[in-house]
Amino acid sequence: MDETLPAGLMRGADGRIRCWWQQGLDDYARYHDAEWGRPVTDDTRLFEKICLEGFQSGLSWLTILRKRENFRAAFAGFDIDRVAAFTEANIERCVADAGIVRHRGKIVSTVNNARRAQELRAEFGTLAAYFWAHEPGPADRPLVCDHATLSRMATSPASLAISKDLKKRGWTFVGPTTVYAFLQAMGLVNDHVEGCSVRQEVEAIRASFVRPARP
Repeated sequence: MDETLPAGLMRGADGRIRCWWQQGLDDYARYHDAEWGRPVTDDTRLFEKICLEGFQSGLSWLTILRKRENFRAAFAGFDIDRVAAFTEANIERCVADAGIVRHRGKIVSTVNNARRAQELRAEFGTLAAYFWAHEPGPADRPLVCDHATLSRMATSPASLAISKDLKKRGWTFVGPTTVYAFLQAMGLVNDHVEGCSVRQEVEAIRASFVRPARP
């Protein structure tokens, strides 16, 4: 980290100040700038992310990010209905695919979760309506989003509640830490560190963002 900046911030070669976790790597910085923390309501992207966060368990997100296109190819673009229809042959194909994380349990979980996602859509209309109904309110967020605060926030009340409910509904690989990372990435919270060049842009987007109708 740049010693002239507060903890949790890095200055890139382009002069932009970003959250520390993107490590100054070009692909990671692009993900940080263009995706992470921006509100998402597209069901395919939400399903993809909750599955990939499950695959990340025990690994780094950078590892998964760099394999993301391979995951998309293996899992039919994370189309919920197509993945829900996967057969044992599809699962074996994925297990043999060196381009993804070949963890049978996580692969089986993705197929299971697609079927559970179909059930959620039947009940709530969209995955977006379900997840955004759990968006934390201001009272549930830290007053200051700095490195020290985020370092203590592997979970949150919202991620604990969502994890518990999803597990009750039969989802797997959706622990509270996995769910919190999902909330951060999909913009249900803005965890760009104070001073990050993207934080205020994301705040402005969230201020005008139209939330999906609550069920």
